[in-house]
Amino acid sequence: MVVIRLARGGANKRPFYSMVVADSRRAVQGKFIERVGFYDPKAPEGREALRVDIERVKHWQGLGAQLSPTVVRLVKQFAKKAAS
Repeated sequence: MVVIRLARGGANKRPFYSMVVADSRRAVQGKFIERVGFYDPKAPEGREALRVDIERVKHWQGLGAQLSPTVVRLVKQFAKKAAS
């Protein structure tokens, strides 16, 4: 099964997450199919903290990909921010 989930990167106490499309059997930090966005929870004021390619997420959902609960929350948050 294909999932859209977060893959952690960054330094100690300075997380950075890539939103990736991956096979569910792969390790979280392992190989992935496509990067569809990022989330930087520690981004300083004025710098972009969240970016999601909504079109690619919808494309993968159409092909049967499942979103992790955190990715669902972040996609909703991004869509709400983009609409306003």
